[in-house]
Amino acid sequence: MTRTIRSLPSPLRSLSARLLALTVFFVMLGEVLLFVPSVARFRLNYLDDKLAGAALALLALEAAPDNLVSQDLADQLLDHVGAYSAMPEEHGHTSPELERVLRKKLPTRAQVQAIFDLRKSDYWQQIRDAFAVYLRDDDRLLAVSGVSPRAPQGGLQITLAERPLRAAMTEYGWQMLVTSLTISAVTGTLLYLSLQWLLVRPMRRLTASMIAFRADPDNACRAVEPTRRSDELGVAERELAHMQEAVRLALGQRARLAALGTAVSKINHDLRNILSTARLVSDQLAENRAPEVRRAASSVLAAIDRAAKLCAGTLAFTREDAPPLTLVRFGLEPLIQEVIAACGPAAAALRIDIATEACGIEGDRDQMFRALLNLTRNSIEAGATHLAFSAGPGTGGGLDIEIADNGHGLPLRARDNLFRPFVGSARPGGTGLGLAICREIARAHGGDLVLVETSTSGTVFRLSMPKGWCEAVSRQVAE
Repeated sequence: MTRTIRSLPSPLRSLSARLLALTVFFVMLGEVLLFVPSVARFRLNYLDDKLAGAALALLALEAAPDNLVSQDLADQLLDHVGAYSAMPEEHGHTSPELERVLRKKLPTRAQVQAIFDLRKSDYWQQIRDAFAVYLRDDDRLLAVSGVSPRAPQGGLQITLAERPLRAAMTEYGWQMLVTSLTISAVTGTLLYLSLQWLLVRPMRRLTASMIAFRADPDNACRAVEPTRRSDELGVAERELAHMQEAVRLALGQRARLAALGTAVSKINHDLRNILSTARLVSDQLAENRAPEVRRAASSVLAAIDRAAKLCAGTLAFTREDAPPLTLVRFGLEPLIQEVIAACGPAAAALRIDIATEACGIEGDRDQMFRALLNLTRNSIEAGATHLAFSAGPGTGGGLDIEIADNGHGLPLRARDNLFRPFVGSARPGGTGLGLAICREIARAHGGDLVLVETSTSGTVFRLSMPKGWCEAVSRQVAE
């Protein structure tokens, strides 16, 4: 497999740049959402200010003799307000008393094109009216009614042009934009620096350490050095350091085992040749007429056979990879019968119970035969006189197969290293490969092999298979 040497991303594609862009985007989005009600409120305040100015202008009528002022003074008062007319309302209608009205000359052919009563507009109506100002480009004449500041129980109506309102709202919009950009820049920068210090720099440090460690995992200097942080990143740093150390040690052990396997393979090759020669000589001695020689020869032959089996098992474990599985559906009881038959005369003296009626597995039949054969032979070698096979539904809809015997149990040393090759043997001279191979076969199928219990009265192993069925038990449970 080709190893691609990776590196940290460029600044524009880094996590920092994405965080900064997202921060600015979301702050601007928030400002846009605030702009909608804000501009509606600005328009309402603008018109309220005009009404307040008109109320002050009408005070000049009350101070003047006969409630009359000159047209020049009326024009000045209305120019100050920014309106063409101002008149009070009584009982919801404009006053018919002309002496209490301020008017100035309207533009040619000008007439009121829209009427707004600020006392009756709701929130959404104010938003619609505000954006209608932006969407129009003509200069309408507006009649605006509202509450008089002088007399809250009364009202006031003014007539004014829409163009100045649009200009004021446009200026306010630009101010909002500049303010939003400033807030976005300041907030984005502060948030960027905070995230850079709290998250991005430690993440880049962890990423750089992983890249460097992947390039040279045997070098202890490439491992990350954990900091004293107590947050999640601190935990991640410490866990990564432990993982890198474990991987480095495992790779070192793997290299040593590979070298050892190569050496063992060469030694076994030569040793098997030597054993072959010894076997030929022993065969000749076994044909000798002297009884003492024949007895000695039989012992030598048995020792040579055990040594040859040890060599074959060691070579098979060091050379063979996990074979590909050929999945088929098969019954469990016929397979167990074949396993018992393969054990030969040693199994004939056993009392064997098989409670696996109508149970089956979907898996590699040859590999499952090998696993069950190893477990059966282990029971026979443990001095068992009774062997029981049983099966039942397992967790997740699979099948659990239990192999129980009444042997002398496993010694303590074998329990501690049960599935470790060359360590977990339960008998003198054993390799400990049998149970290790059984577990490899079970896990290759997606299951597992576990020791349920062991004592001086017997041992029970459970072989869990994820793809299995037990129709007899299922029917019984259904009934």
